[in-house]
Amino acid sequence: MRSTDIIRRPIVTEKSTWEASEHNRYAFEVDRAAAKPDVRAAVQDLYDVRVLEVAIQNRKGQMRRNKFGYWKTSDVKRAIVKIHPEDRIELI
Repeated sequence: MRSTDIIRRPIVTEKSTWEASEHNRYAFEVDRAAAKPDVRAAVQDLYDVRVLEVAIQNRKGQMRRNKFGYWKTSDVKRAIVKIHPEDRIELI
């Protein structure tokens, strides 16, 4: 897989922005088939940083409803990546 296929998008929320500034940890939505070594290589390739740790979260989709019935949102795989203290990623 290419690096651009593995990393779908960065997750920019208030919590992830705080984690990035305080602990140098960045959150990304990744492909469901990606493993930790794939995510590590993709982040190093795309952002030219040194990755120290990778944590993966498999998040189940939620049930939603409207007047026409119920449906389930899609499952999402997230990666929390800790990078070297000297490196930074500019997401905004």
